[in-house]
Amino acid sequence: DAPMPKQWLSGSLKYDDFMPLTEGGTAELKTCLDKNLHRTVVYKTLHEHLQSSELETARFLREARVTAMIPHPGTVPVYELGRDRAGVLFFTMKKLEGKDLRSILMSISARDRAVMEQYPLPVLVDVLIQACQTVSYAHKVGVIHRDLKPANILVGAFGEVTVLDWGLAKVRGEQAMNQAVHEAVETEATGMKMVSLELTQPGKRYGTPLYMSPEQARGDESLDERSDVYNLGSILFEMLTDKNLVWGNDVEEVLTMVLERPTPIPSEVVSGKVVPPELEAVCLKALQKDPADRYASVNELVQDLSAYRTGRPISVYRPSALVRLMRWRVKHALPLTALLGVVAGVVLCWLVMQSL
Repeated sequence: DAPMPKQWLSGSLKYDDFMPLTEGGTAELKTCLDKNLHRTVVYKTLHEHLQSSELETARFLREARVTAMIPHPGTVPVYELGRDRAGVLFFTMKKLEGKDLRSILMSISARDRAVMEQYPLPVLVDVLIQACQTVSYAHKVGVIHRDLKPANILVGAFGEVTVLDWGLAKVRGEQAMNQAVHEAVETEATGMKMVSLELTQPGKRYGTPLYMSPEQARGDESLDERSDVYNLGSILFEMLTDKNLVWGNDVEEVLTMVLERPTPIPSEVVSGKVVPPELEAVCLKALQKDPADRYASVNELVQDLSAYRTGRPISVYRPSALVRLMRWRVKHALPLTALLGVVAGVVLCWLVMQSL
């Protein structure tokens, strides 16, 4: 309830009590106190040796702005973008708590009983559905993630699911913007002007090799939302099998597997674990090599995953006649029992009347 002073603090001046949180290859994150709102936030800046790099600065700005343009419960809210007193760029965002899906899946693969009980397959599918809904919203506003993987999905203690790291995202209509931004950028090594330098250059591979779609592995500049569908299918494969879809001793070997190896059948690569045939069908649909053969949108993938969770038919799987009969019996067990009880009662009454 402290009063708001008339000489209020703005920009980086309102942040205090900085504590290291984590760091990546290009940036560092700290927690700090927003003295105006009295809340803890995350403060992100480039590493000191990269703060003079025009290219890294442009990428940093792009990450903040792309994340901010996806206002969805499944993304990190960006609070502020600015410069500190020394002119260094920063942006602040919500401080998240939870476990990333990669650590959860690794614990399950290691047969950690506590994690297995906390995250059985139905719960994992619910996590994936929430992640898919976030990605579907991003697609609606023209953003393709391009780096969907378990490490970029955070699961909170109260069931909240957040899709992280939009730094490699492709934005609809970005090519012209990027060209304009980087027309005057010089290369770090030679100082010579680049002829056509973009934040996301056509023909280059963006994403994590283990979860890349075939079109990402080829560096296809016409890549669209169906690439994210493939990435999500790769995550589902890992949920079903406790194994990565592809592997290799180096990046080129992994990319060769992505492009040339036939997609493995989940139920054929596991032992001692039941793979629901409906989810297997959904997974294989999402993992088709040709984008035209996949789900046309992440929303279609969500519909089938949600149908599986509620016991409804899914678009890519038709059970056998025997299975359909068994399910029909289970679904109508109560009314059938009641009807048989009524019939039996009527027959019994008739027999009693006949014996009098």
